[in-house]
Amino acid sequence: MNIPSQPAQHQTLVGVRLRKHSDFQRAYAAARKRQSTSMSWFLALQTPVEGDRSLSGSSSACNRPRVGLTVGKVLGKAHERNRIKRRMREALRRHVDLLPQGCDLIFHPRRAVLTIEFTKLETEIVRILEQAKVEAARAKAPTSGFHASSTAPAL
Repeated sequence: MNIPSQPAQHQTLVGVRLRKHSDFQRAYAAARKRQSTSMSWFLALQTPVEGDRSLSGSSSACNRPRVGLTVGKVLGKAHERNRIKRRMREALRRHVDLLPQGCDLIFHPRRAVLTIEFTKLETEIVRILEQAKVEAARAKAPTSGFHASSTAPAL
């Protein structure tokens, strides 16, 4: 895992953040929970929904990766939750290019994110993004497993 010493200067999370409750719920319904050292995460392929202009407007909008953060009150007081979110957003901002295309990715950080070194947090996020990219490619690829054939004998 190579983490560049100088991140790109013009990367931003504007336009790639999940904001609507319905988008979060859709992603939770389509995803499986995965665990990491200091966070849980969900990866779901995007599906166009009728009446949703953000996904059905153009083909490029549907392929744009989106990322969401949820930090519950159980993690601490407001200033601690805000610090967790700031650290997570900064680490994600540095690696926007690693987000899997056409997917929604949601992070649930644990309280440990407050105290771990930023480089360790960044390394973990890069590892998750790379794993998510592989899983997204696997999910999008046509399955080459068993296919029912019309020439197969009926049982």
